[in-house]
Amino acid sequence: MTTVSPPSDYRLLVPRDWFRVDLTHERWRGQLKTFVDREASGGNAPAEIRRSVWTTLRNTAEGGVARGALEFFLKAEPRESGHTGLPASLMVSLLPTPPGLAPAPEALAQTLAERRRGVSEVTTIALRAGDTVRAAAETTLDFHVRMPGGVGYLLLAFSVPVSGTAGPMGNLCTAIAESLRWT
Repeated sequence: MTTVSPPSDYRLLVPRDWFRVDLTHERWRGQLKTFVDREASGGNAPAEIRRSVWTTLRNTAEGGVARGALEFFLKAEPRESGHTGLPASLMVSLLPTPPGLAPAPEALAQTLAERRRGVSEVTTIALRAGDTVRAAAETTLDFHVRMPGGVGYLLLAFSVPVSGTAGPMGNLCTAIAESLRWT
């Protein structure tokens, strides 16, 4: 019987125009503030809107950190689009388990389907990085990718509030998930 070693890291291809916030270091608040300030610069965004965006993103990041989030990617609207808000975001989280105790993808899919009954379409798929549970809803798309060595899952949690997951932005999120590689 061959045992597979757990990965030491992962690689994920995310478009250059997505802003990355490293949640593994305390400096993430400064990175997030830089994003909010950059997006507000040159615009006529009132201070209360900037504060509201900052508070929402900070709370999202803090919640993610509490649940094992590693990175937070934010896709901003082009300044000329006229839209407000983020068209997409990605939170990458580590969901570790003791070696060999990670549930099989089919069992995880069944559990997620029961929890999200009527809200998400839950399927198992094979990505190059490994067996994956995909949960798609109208504006969210989650990929639970089983880690080699049976040490848990890496969760790629996309939010696509502007266009939804059925359009081109949803296709881009799927392509990002398909780019995942272990190192």
